Amino acid sequence: MEKKTFVTKEQLDEIVKKYPTPFHLYDEKGIRENVKAVKEAFSWNEGFKEYFAVKANPNPFLVDILREYGCGCDCSSYTELMLSEAMGCTGDDIMFSSNDTPAEDYVYAGRLGATINLDDFTHIDFLEKTLGAIPKRISCRYNPGGVFEMGNGIMDNPGDAKYGMTTEQMFEAFRVLKEKGAEEFGIHAFLASNTVTNEYYPVLAKELFQLAVKLEQETGADIKFINLSGGVGIPYTPDMEANDIRVIGAGVKKVYEEVLVPAGMGDVAIYSEMGRFMMGPYGCLVTKAIHEKHTHKEYIGVDACAVDLMRPAMYGAYHHITVMGKEDKPCDHKYDIAGSLCENNDKFAVDRMLPEIEKGDLLVIHDTGAHGYAMGYNYNGKLKSAEILLKEDGSTQLIRRAETPKDYFATLDCFDIYSKLDQ
Repeated sequence: MEKKTFVTKEQLDEIVKKYPTPFHLYDEKGIRENVKAVKEAFSWNEGFKEYFAVKANPNPFLVDILREYGCGCDCSSYTELMLSEAMGCTGDDIMFSSNDTPAEDYVYAGRLGATINLDDFTHIDFLEKTLGAIPKRISCRYNPGGVFEMGNGIMDNPGDAKYGMTTEQMFEAFRVLKEKGAEEFGIHAFLASNTVTNEYYPVLAKELFQLAVKLEQETGADIKFINLSGGVGIPYTPDMEANDIRVIGAGVKKVYEEVLVPAGMGDVAIYSEMGRFMMGPYGCLVTKAIHEKHTHKEYIGVDACAVDLMRPAMYGAYHHITVMGKEDKPCDHKYDIAGSLCENNDKFAVDRMLPEIEKGDLLVIHDTGAHGYAMGYNYNGKLKSAEILLKEDGSTQLIRRAETPKDYFATLDCFDIYSKLDQ
């Protein structure tokens, strides 16, 4: 099975005349179709809301597309809150889920009226001292510990994760928060990452729904929402079958009616905080082959590097690669696709079978719409690339320019590098 690109070679040949490689390219049509599918999948729940995980792709042009469909922002830092406010996203449209949280972040979230999701029991007192009072609406993040298992095996290991409260802490937190004036409560949990199965959300939902019933019965807290967070993944490899969000939504509805409705909690809103699923497949990194090297292995050097996409270097993550114009050629050459950083792990692919690549060929690295540009950095003095939106009508829009040396040196106020250069 071959992964298809959302841009044709003919389109890309025109785009690179205007924007030099490398750059991240995003598919407006795909983003819109996907967010509409998510809304449809959970339309059975009157209060459903998707809070896009801003960390996955903090580009306001892209987030604004989701905002058109009623999505909020899931923020985890001061600057993400700033970005959300600048887009007009405040109040109940922001879910603030952070950990090891600085006081100034809580102050900002409180000023915006964001729903604060507490990661730790000790943060109750910290938040009260910081804000002067506990907000009327509050959420707590749950971590049951151990491993998270489903019918198809172990999905992840929450017991090793730094996030969330134990079961006992959740009950005590709700009691304490209620005593301190909280009136509306939410439950949040993230137990597995990038699951490519339609069963994850329903299994997680059932566990959280059962917890919610016990919490409401034993603490008297009025639970208004249950946040399934993220974890719904995408098929990075061609042999994987994509999640069906409509099947997932139906699965959550089934356990909702089995657990919450009989307990008199049929008005609880369902929230999600998907980043990868909302944006991942609708972005790609476009790069050009600029060198070839024949030593102990066959290398193709491209003009992008791990600065532009660090997941392969950091995790050994697989990202599919299409050599544009050679989609129908046999994959009979084994290459390492490498960038120019002074690190041996700066490789987009290792021992990857691809068509013969010639200098000048354009390569599309798939599924970079989430945790792609956002995870970039400046090691070796490398500059982050541009971001471009491929609009529904086939035109393009520059939604973030490429960095320049001035951007790189901007924080060196105490050392004016330009005055010391030979102009």
